[in-house]
Amino acid sequence: MSYPLILGVSGASGLIYAVRAIKFLLEADYTLDLVASKATGQVWQAENQIQMPSEPEQQEEFWRKQAGVSTAGTLRCHRWSNVGASIASGSYRTLGMVILPCSMSTVAKIAAGMSSDLLERAADVQLKEGRPLILVPRETPFSLIHLQNLTTLAQAGVRIVPAIPAWYHQPKTIEDLVDFVIARALDQLDLDCVPLNRWQG
Repeated sequence: MSYPLILGVSGASGLIYAVRAIKFLLEADYTLDLVASKATGQVWQAENQIQMPSEPEQQEEFWRKQAGVSTAGTLRCHRWSNVGASIASGSYRTLGMVILPCSMSTVAKIAAGMSSDLLERAADVQLKEGRPLILVPRETPFSLIHLQNLTTLAQAGVRIVPAIPAWYHQPKTIEDLVDFVIARALDQLDLDCVPLNRWQG
């Protein structure tokens, strides 16, 4: 039996990262517990003029439609305010958690040990249980405060994978650039489900 992976989606720009990650993970038949922050809906509206539903059942249909994956894998969505959800407990076994994209507000709250919503609580649980936590920050430039918060998390064992693409794999589309970042984030969990022309030397 494979444990589920928690996917956190914060209110940072770049929701295409989340959509492509969902696509590859579901197509590889993984089980995902997804929690999107309250601000994520505002970003969807700004970036794609699409309204994200608030009800978990409707969110599952929404994310599957965006990712173009109708039946593969298992996707369970959780309301951002439901701090009593399964992923809020350390007794709920997981492969770890990836937050992408990850806003600087989310970084700051996790670094400070805050758990004001389910996304932050789930991240805090991964830390206290010693499970993998991978953050994909999407911000530029970084202020000193951003860097200090990221350093605090790195010192606590969090893997920081900035949304910085490469070009050695000969990208032809925006999706190619996005997929590189997703592949490198999932590499931190030893999950290899994103087609990628890796460096051969």
